[in-house]
Amino acid sequence: MKNLIAIVLLLLVLVSCNKPRYTQDSPEIDIVKSVINNYDYQKWDSLTMHYADTAKVYYNTRNLYFTAKSLPEYHKKNDSSFLTRAFEENRREFEMVTDDNGKKWVNFWGIWEGNLLENNKKIEMPVHITYQFIGKKIALEYGYWDASQLVLELQRLENMKKADTIFIN
Repeated sequence: MKNLIAIVLLLLVLVSCNKPRYTQDSPEIDIVKSVINNYDYQKWDSLTMHYADTAKVYYNTRNLYFTAKSLPEYHKKNDSSFLTRAFEENRREFEMVTDDNGKKWVNFWGIWEGNLLENNKKIEMPVHITYQFIGKKIALEYGYWDASQLVLELQRLENMKKADTIFIN
């Protein structure tokens, strides 16, 4: 009987020592929240400091990646078409998952919203980004969104400019 109680207690101790595999509150989530806010306020130095030197960032692809150092240039180029842009504050979700190999991933879902510089048209895009952490640094990032609404509006504006040029000449 003593052996049975000892085994049960040992099992309880071992089971209680396991860390949760899923959470919505962690230091890694706080880092991702900071990255999103740095993006919103264009604080590029603060944003890149959260990435490992060897981090790879994939946006809508699994073939081509950015380094953390090249992210500010990428974002500045994209920002040039917008008066304003940011993730909606009240439509953000975060979770952290520890996978079977012990790797920590933080998932972010949000609504990106921007107003075009040329006509102030509002563009909204649901975005999903997942970040893999090694230590307290982002080592890998995958971001996915459907930019078709933006692309179509930019093409429409370009076609209008071409039509204006044809009629003026």
